[in-house]
Amino acid sequence: MSIFILLLLSICALIGGIAVFFVKKDNNKKLKLILSFSGAYLFGITVLHLLPDVYHNDKSHIVGLFILGGFILQILLEQFSQGIEHGHIHLHNHDKSFPWGIMLSLCLHAFLEGMPLTAKNNEQLVFGIALHHIPAAFALGSVLLGQNINNNKTFILLIIFAAMSPLGYIFSYSLSNGSINSLGNYYPYIMGIVIGIFLHISTTILFESSVDHKFSIKKTVAVFLGVAIALLGFFLEH
Repeated sequence: MSIFILLLLSICALIGGIAVFFVKKDNNKKLKLILSFSGAYLFGITVLHLLPDVYHNDKSHIVGLFILGGFILQILLEQFSQGIEHGHIHLHNHDKSFPWGIMLSLCLHAFLEGMPLTAKNNEQLVFGIALHHIPAAFALGSVLLGQNINNNKTFILLIIFAAMSPLGYIFSYSLSNGSINSLGNYYPYIMGIVIGIFLHISTTILFESSVDHKFSIKKTVAVFLGVAIALLGFFLEH
């Protein structure tokens, strides 16, 4: 188990969340560029690394069903999270109740994202998820403050969110080492679900946030940079 991975995931999420106390809510253009970069990077890593590995390790050849299931699961989660995992901020001034659906679905999403990090040669994926959590945590903090939740409670909730991916990593590490009964045998299928989630998240990031599906020059550069770094890691690995 890597302490570096645990710290990186937690710190990046906290940085994104804490930034909401210092940055104007409508000044998130830089965060959107980071999101575009991490989305392209995450898509590249999924296609180049995760998909080949999970199909190679699955002897029953049904992992595709779990990938499809993960894709659909993310669609269902977004019915409650309102797309915060994409960095989208939706404030509803007429409703000041606690956003339980957003918080719970986002925590589950982050927990699942931490699970594939026990795979070998996972450095690129770790950085991709860590970058992705910066705008997601910023959006979560914005929504919490927008619901008139005080700063102290918002900070505690951001800490809980920041702990979810590390907890997913720890849980997955236990599975892969057979520490939790024989659930490690189902690791490829768990990975399939996570891959489906990654495919939905990354493609939504790349296309949904663009007006008429047209990329600005800055976003195009960010996307190509994310793909280029994923490709560089792929060639270096092989």
